[in-house]
Amino acid sequence: MSGRNRISEILVLIITLASSAAFAETSADEWQFQLTPYLWLPVIEGSVKYEVPPGGGGSPKVEVGPTDWLDLLNIGALVSGTARKGRFSIYSDLVYLSLTSKNDGRVLSVGPGSGGVIPVSADLNLNTRTDLDGLLWTLAFGYSVQDTETASADIFVGARFLGVDLSTSWDLTAAITAPGGSVVLPAQGNIGSDKDLWDGIVGIRGRFAVGSGNWSVPYHFDAGTGSSDLTWNAMAGLSYAFGWGDLVFAYRHLSYDQDANSLLQDFNFSGPGIGGTFRF
Repeated sequence: MSGRNRISEILVLIITLASSAAFAETSADEWQFQLTPYLWLPVIEGSVKYEVPPGGGGSPKVEVGPTDWLDLLNIGALVSGTARKGRFSIYSDLVYLSLTSKNDGRVLSVGPGSGGVIPVSADLNLNTRTDLDGLLWTLAFGYSVQDTETASADIFVGARFLGVDLSTSWDLTAAITAPGGSVVLPAQGNIGSDKDLWDGIVGIRGRFAVGSGNWSVPYHFDAGTGSSDLTWNAMAGLSYAFGWGDLVFAYRHLSYDQDANSLLQDFNFSGPGIGGTFRF
């Protein structure tokens, strides 16, 4: 089954669940809201494969990372929130980031307009810089399958959007040439591209208590497909409850796996985070 058919089926489930939530007999329940601004410090790694520009001899495949987000970050904003009524919930997570990779990437290979891929030695790389501006947004509709004093669990369906704007400039010790002597990639240059990815997702999220005190373990897992061959997101942590809400320490991994001709090649974001959950 193709990714397009899979995402269509998932979106049908989303609409069905959303309609059920809207018309459910839950008048006895009050709306409850949670808002969690947070800081996430992942290590980022992957590679970018640009399309050959019109009239160009070739385009580079560029390695990014692995490196710490703090070394790359220009600006970022991260927040998640949940609205709940009875067994039904709506969950959203928003990440905006602007990154610059200067010293931890290189040109891996060059894809010419015709012929095979030409590898590029690390010795030829003097300086390669990649700028990334991205918006990651998740929206999901959930249904509670467990809600006790010690544990809760929601199953959910939804969609995740990733919009990225990428540009790379490179400085090599020599131009890359084809066997016939024609220049495939000049010694210096720059290229850019943008991409919007929509993926349907399914998953489970919740928490369970640790002992009889204020500690608990929150968790989240989802996986899906659509524009990507596979995307998955996993989080687990430790939370302490205060009167105003929860202080959360967690570890999160987000992965995108796309086909060999896509802009993003096996991109991974993995690292610790800290946030505060406010209830109202």
